[in-house]
Amino acid sequence: MHPAPRGRRLKRLAVLSTATVLLSLLVAPSMSAAAPEADTPPGVDEIASSPNLTQAANIPKQAPFNTTSAFNTDWAFQGKYAYGGNYNGFTVYDISRPKQPQVAAVVVCPGSQNDVSVHGDLLFLGTDSQRSDNSCNSTSAPPESTGDQRWEGVKIFDISDPVHPQYVAAVKTDCGSHTQTLVPGKKGDRSVYIYVSSYNLSRASVPNCQLPHDKISVIKVPLNDPAGARVVSTPILFPEGGNPQGNGTSETTGCHDITAYPEKDLAAGACMGDGVLIDIADRVNPKVITAVRDTENFAFWHSATFNNDGTKVVFTDELGGGSGAECTAEVGPTKGADAIYAITGTGKNRKLSFRSYFKIPRINTSTENCVAHNGSLIPVPGRDIMVQAWYQGGISVWEFTNPRNPREIAYWERGPLSATQLILGGSWSAYWYNGYIYSNDIQKGLDVLDLVDAKTDPAKQLRTNRFNAQTQDNFLTW
Repeated sequence: MHPAPRGRRLKRLAVLSTATVLLSLLVAPSMSAAAPEADTPPGVDEIASSPNLTQAANIPKQAPFNTTSAFNTDWAFQGKYAYGGNYNGFTVYDISRPKQPQVAAVVVCPGSQNDVSVHGDLLFLGTDSQRSDNSCNSTSAPPESTGDQRWEGVKIFDISDPVHPQYVAAVKTDCGSHTQTLVPGKKGDRSVYIYVSSYNLSRASVPNCQLPHDKISVIKVPLNDPAGARVVSTPILFPEGGNPQGNGTSETTGCHDITAYPEKDLAAGACMGDGVLIDIADRVNPKVITAVRDTENFAFWHSATFNNDGTKVVFTDELGGGSGAECTAEVGPTKGADAIYAITGTGKNRKLSFRSYFKIPRINTSTENCVAHNGSLIPVPGRDIMVQAWYQGGISVWEFTNPRNPREIAYWERGPLSATQLILGGSWSAYWYNGYIYSNDIQKGLDVLDLVDAKTDPAKQLRTNRFNAQTQDNFLTW
């Protein structure tokens, strides 16, 4: 999700928070129903799905996160724990029994986005709203605040005891941390690097977010001294300026999201008006290899996912910023969708070549925010299959092995939160982790889904000990 222009963001959230919605109770898998007709979406709080994707568990948002304005956000996983971001902090779930997950801890630390990444004993929490200071007791900074009166960036927690996370340090970054990408250091480097993506939508001269903002921030975190983490570079990805304003897509004033494939020294950036391929062989100084634009169908380049071979990239378009009803017949099948690109050529001559679009085939109502959002590969050897969140459009499993002919394999969705008004909700992030799909629903909490399909069943045999949404590993080496 991308926010309203900086300075107006909190006002919009305050308006949304006045809407009321009944938070979900525990929903049994038996509530899943057969697929509805495309023109008859499920009713308020009803559940519809394909027969091969069923709900295994649900845990509603816990206090003090159980308000309409406390949005659930992104996931990270390590061992038997899932870490779910929320605008008020993060929740730790014990998922050792996926069909019976338990809340292990709730950490209150307000700040919008609050995307999470984990590595060993460390958790990184990204804040993209201007706060009074870097503590977990901070308040929203007034617009007139300057200098040390405004803070946004990345907080670091010690999760050696996942049930009792401890605050360690914080690193301030220009324009905050809308999303973050964890990149391990190369052999012999006992550090991890955090690529911080942020941007300025308003073009206003905002303190800590001066234009032109054509860069990212790179934080180096020494694993033996995490309190010594600091910004070590702010590489300019667009030295000649990114996509200009007024040509049908967003002006590039930073990146929304970067997904790294460290084994291949490669990253894909979704940078507002540009989709880019990035060389990250030098972890501190990433450089853009090539860029593409789509002025006909893409409004806001939001996120990226490689296939396991690193020969394709799926980019998403977050038309409407995540708050609009973009899965209607009027919007159509190519806007607010995914775009599949093949990576062609080698080395510095690599290019991104468009192949096709994919969008969920179901029509949603005008009271459901729905657009392409966060997803991950399902580790099926020899196939390119991913699971993806579509906000109130639900969760889709789809295949792009043939990039010119993508198709949906399974889906699961709730009906709208309201039949009369659009209330922000739905699945923010849906990822595969060790045999199950975990969804962080903005309003309804944790959903665990069980996918049973001959095409994807081989993935149930593969196990990993860590998953960060913006860091891809070769699943054939798990």
